[in-house]
Amino acid sequence: MSVDNPNSKPMPVVPPDRVVITVGETTLTAAQLDQIIDSLPENYRATARGAGRKQFADNIVHILVLSQEGKRRKIDETPSYEAQRAFQNANLLAGLTFTQIGKEVSLDEATVRKYYEDHKQEFEQVRARHILVRMQGSPTPVKPGQKEITEAEALAKATELRKKIEGGADFAALATAESDDTNSAQKGGDLGYFKHGQMVPSFDQAAFAMKPGDLSEPVKSQFGYHVIKVEAHDFKSFEEVRPDLERRLRPDLAQKALADLQKKANVVLDPEFFGLAKQ
Repeated sequence: MSVDNPNSKPMPVVPPDRVVITVGETTLTAAQLDQIIDSLPENYRATARGAGRKQFADNIVHILVLSQEGKRRKIDETPSYEAQRAFQNANLLAGLTFTQIGKEVSLDEATVRKYYEDHKQEFEQVRARHILVRMQGSPTPVKPGQKEITEAEALAKATELRKKIEGGADFAALATAESDDTNSAQKGGDLGYFKHGQMVPSFDQAAFAMKPGDLSEPVKSQFGYHVIKVEAHDFKSFEEVRPDLERRLRPDLAQKALADLQKKANVVLDPEFFGLAKQ
């Protein structure tokens, strides 16, 4: 017998002009609520539209209730309120303007392609298997019934295992039987796909220099000696990652546009108040 998780159920879709929240004389339609959710940080939006919809509505209700009470108390007529309201309105308008500028900035082919070439390593990945031979001082624990071996002994064992593989021994079977990396040993030494920087430097350097089917010489790390077999070495093409590249570049270009606008604006900071006056 299974019990459905209520948070896993899809939330109902209603017409955009349907009033979904009423607080006194204030109403919010589904479309207006959706526009408010759009103003949230991206990582909160899915929750506010899904399983956290009711909790988000409760927060909206709290705000509207307090806002109405504030009007009753005439807090909205105070100089403090006016100053904060003006700034918050400016801040909201600034955010919407920055987003629009980001959508409008020109991204030519050369700029996007240069960014791709400069960051090509980020779009490279390798799938590999390995056999780890642990040596004395390794942070990897000694397997039950196994004794500590010196660095020289570990290198000799790794070299011997490599010779067996070159002679036709099955890499996965040897990894299962001999590797001191117990997690990957259960999968025949398979580490799956990984990107630059996800492995220790010596392992990373060796694996990314290899082609599919290559077998490494023993590679030393703080864990011991690794025998690595690369099974796939992939690059995502420019066209595959272009949408992601454009999303990355737009905020930087929008920031440059903002800097240009600021240069053109008549900006004056009181030198004494901000500590800019020459001593």
